Amino acid sequence: MQENRFKEALLNPSVFPVTWELVPGRGAREAAQDKALDLARQAISNSHIYALTLTDNPGGTPAMSADFMGSEIVRLGIEPLVHFTCKDKNRNAMESSLYALDRAGVRNLLVMSGDYPVSGYQGRPAPVFDLDPIHVLQLISEMNKGLEYPGMKGTTRHQPADFFAGAVVSPFKATEAEQIIQYSKLKKKIEAGAQFIVTQLGYDARKFHEVLLYMKQNGFSIPLIGNIYILPFGAAKMMNRNDLPGSVVTDKLLADLDHEKNAPDKGQGARILRAARMYAILKGMGFSGVHIGGHNIKYEQVDAIVEIGESLTSQWKDLVQYFDYPIEGGFYYYEKDPETGLNREAPVKLEDQLPDVKIGCSYAFSRFFHRFMYKPGKNLYGFMKGLCGKIQGTIMEGPFHKMEHLTKAVLFDCRDCGDCALIDVAYLCPMSQCPKNQRNGACGGSYKGWCEVYPGKRPCVYVRAYARLKKYGEEGQLSGEIVPPCNWDLYQTSSWINYYQGKDHTSQKFSNKPS
Repeated sequence: MQENRFKEALLNPSVFPVTWELVPGRGAREAAQDKALDLARQAISNSHIYALTLTDNPGGTPAMSADFMGSEIVRLGIEPLVHFTCKDKNRNAMESSLYALDRAGVRNLLVMSGDYPVSGYQGRPAPVFDLDPIHVLQLISEMNKGLEYPGMKGTTRHQPADFFAGAVVSPFKATEAEQIIQYSKLKKKIEAGAQFIVTQLGYDARKFHEVLLYMKQNGFSIPLIGNIYILPFGAAKMMNRNDLPGSVVTDKLLADLDHEKNAPDKGQGARILRAARMYAILKGMGFSGVHIGGHNIKYEQVDAIVEIGESLTSQWKDLVQYFDYPIEGGFYYYEKDPETGLNREAPVKLEDQLPDVKIGCSYAFSRFFHRFMYKPGKNLYGFMKGLCGKIQGTIMEGPFHKMEHLTKAVLFDCRDCGDCALIDVAYLCPMSQCPKNQRNGACGGSYKGWCEVYPGKRPCVYVRAYARLKKYGEEGQLSGEIVPPCNWDLYQTSSWINYYQGKDHTSQKFSNKPS
């Protein structure tokens, strides 16, 4: 099998690989696609650029498939790094896409939730989030071993794939709950098979240092890539307003960019220097590589960033002062080191932090109800298990299901998936409370505790879950077992019967057996 230059470089401690982000754009034979391929041809000659990153419908709008563009770039002789998002397709479509990528020799994937869809042909499209990144990473891991599944004549096993799959984490969150949730999900992503990690976008050196420290202290030995964005004032305004979820630009940074744009070159020199300084800091800190992106940037700009960044690396500690852009009142996982401007290795005392949201009394009721009815061997568990066994398959199953659904709809806004995940998210329904139906932790788009899709209106469901769990000292549950995807065979059936009869994912934790 042909060598994967990006993988080999990223796993080699003596190499500091660069990936450069290209945006395929909307259309098939338009200027955007031709430009992306022209830039790819220029990048081939650069010894520092080992892969070209291809976005997948950024901003929630349609564009040329990153999968197909990746197959074209492979033929040019440079490795693509395809954004493989979990939006706009169900698990079968994702598996099909992975087969096509494997067939085309596109091996490097960056797995992420993806932006919530906002526009499309004749209006906003239906959102589809069937799997989350952790499920996709599990699927890719199985494909790399040789995917097995039941066939007509027993188990079928495919030839192993050769994917090199990474995932994303944001260290740039404002609240304790958001940040801990990001790190909890990071743990699950690595357990699911992530082979490298890329940070989301921010300009706080202390936060870059934080995620590096966190990974080292938790024994996560896979490569970490820092995200560098060549930031013009226009894009910065959008990020500052949170119009581009997951990207953090503070008021202080925006003010600096506003001043820089009045220079004769309209701030271009300052933007390149900022990116080069960040390159030097990330390399000096110990990151494994960098990802460079930006709107309408030229090859010469990327080349300049790398060249200047390399020349500045020996003095990276002196450059930390240029990336002092904290979120006002923002949370840091580690205590600050006043000498370096970065972090000490001692985490802050989380027990001293107040909850980010109100908890209310419904959670205590839900916990009591769960212990009373659902805990094997306790209270009404045996009675309910026997009752559900007798009701299942009779004329009483329909009325029983309707009664259950009405109760849960009133209490939890239940969507009747039949494979209930309330117990996994502190008795909050991820199918109704999370627009992306995330079952293993928040996506990267939350902002100051608010949901990406409903900013200022609805707190992120995992921020609420964290506050509930922390009250009882159980916040570690969020980094525990991986919650499987919803089994749609159970849709619009009684989740109580499914639980007591051993059909849903929760029952497997307690080894429920059918009556």
